[in-house]
Parts: sequence; C-alpha cells; structure tokens
Amino acid sequence: MSALLEIADELYGLALADFTPARDALAKQHRGTDLAQQVKALRKASTAAWVVNVLVRHETEQVEQVLAVGAALRQAQADMSGEELRALTRQRRQLTAAITTQARSVARDRGVKVTEAVADQVEATLTAAMVDERCGAAVRSGLLVTALAATGVDEVDLAGAVAVPDALGFSATPREVEAPARPDLKVVPDPDADAKARAAAEEVLEGAEEEVAAARAALDEVVASVKELEARTMQVQAEADELRRRLAELETAAEEVDDELAEAEDGRSEAEDALAEATRARDAARAALDKLEG
Repeated sequence: MSALLEIADELYGLALADFTPARDALAKQHRGTDLAQQVKALRKASTAAWVVNVLVRHETEQVEQVLAVGAALRQAQADMSGEELRALTRQRRQLTAAITTQARSVARDRGVKVTEAVADQVEATLTAAMVDERCGAAVRSGLLVTALAATGVDEVDLAGAVAVPDALGFSATPREVEAPARPDLKVVPDPDADAKARAAAEEVLEGAEEEVAAARAALDEVVASVKELEARTMQVQAEADELRRRLAELETAAEEVDDELAEAEDGRSEAEDALAEATRARDAARAALDKLEG
C-alpha cells in the first residue's frame, strides 16, 4: 500500500465533519514533501459518497454480497440466461433497497441524517457497483468522493469519482464497531415506571390503530379503483367485440362488391365489343349507300 493510499484509507473512514481538519493536519505533518501536496489535494466526499465509504468499512460483508450479486448478474447477461437474469434483477433491487436502509441507519448512528435525495444517490451508487465491474471496484475502495451512476452499457468515467487514481483494486480497511462506554451509575427504581410503560404502550397502540385506519382507507381506495378498471375493461372489450363484428361485416361486403365489380367489368367489355361491331356495320352501310348514289 502506498503512503497516499494508507492516509486516504484513514481519512475517508472518519466522520464527515472531521475530514478537513484531519487532512490539513496530515498535510502540515508532511510539509516539504510531495506527499504533502497530494494529501492537501484530497477532496472531501459528498454526503452520499461518505455514507457508502462508511458502509464499506462497517458493513463489509453486506457490501461484498452486493458485489457478488452484481458479478452473477453480469455473468447472466453475458450468458443470456433470461430466467436467471430476471431472478438476479429482482434480488438486486431488493438488496440495494435493504442495504440503502442499513446505510441510513449507519449514518444516523454517526450523527448524519440522510435525506431522501442522498438515499437515492446511495442506492444509485450501489446499483452502479452491481452493473459495472469498475464501479464495484471504486465502491470497494472506500475512497469515493462522489456518488456513482451506471447503466451497464456505457463506460463510467471514474477519474473524478475516487480520491486517488490508483483506488481501483484497493479495498478499504474494515472497521470494528466500538460500543460506547456505559457509565457506572446506580440504578434508582422509578415509582412511575409501570404508568410510564402503560402510557407508552397506549401511545404505540394509538399510532398502530391510526396506521391500520390509514391502510384500510388506502385499501378501500385501491379496491374501488380496481372495480372501476374492471368495469372499464369490460366496456372496452365489448366495444372491441363490436368493432371486430363490424369489421367482419365490412370484409364480407367488400368481397361482394369485388364480385359485382368483376361482373360489371365483364359487361362493360361485352358492351364495348358490341358498340365496335355496330359501328363497323354502320360505316359499311353508309359506304354502300354513298356508292349507289354516286
């Protein structure tokens, strides 16, 4: 491991607020060397990138599971295995959603609230790691400075997405979760503990009942929508049946008209022949008469 990678590995595992002062202190420590300039140039990660970096260090096994599913997904795509591809795609969506939820919890434990927008960027980064092998390597490095996005078709430019150029191929050092020290306090029984517990339980029950009522109202709305759509489907089907019946009638009528047209054309040909014959006979008669008179 290069000295810069070692320093970056330490810095990007820190709390987001601690990054800049720690980086500047290390740059000052290496003043007068090329390393000082390199350290000073390290950029602070975006919130989404920081969440992923923390996740890689503290939930390493889950991140490796994400990358393993991604590798299997890419192999299924290469093998054109449709059934396996559909199953892995479902697993990918479920897994990225679950890991994103876990990431929000990890960030919250470190005093950082993850907004919906940031959560979407985290999920997009995890998805990119699954569909693109190089994005997966960038995530595994734990040195992201920006969120990632990939379609699996076009190559992703990772030059500005990782802290150092040789981050790809590097794996962040896992961190053990340290449990906070518990103060040695003398426990004093609370005489109102039962009442407080009952009140808390009643509050939870009230909230649960509100959720049930809301869910029931939502269900009723969906059921009404389903019935309306079923009625509309029957109406559209009836209209389609009527159009098909009318089309069949028009096709039959078209065939009959074609037959009549053919007969009419034959009659026209016969009439044209008769006209031509009568014209010739008239012309012959006129010629004979002219000859007699002359």
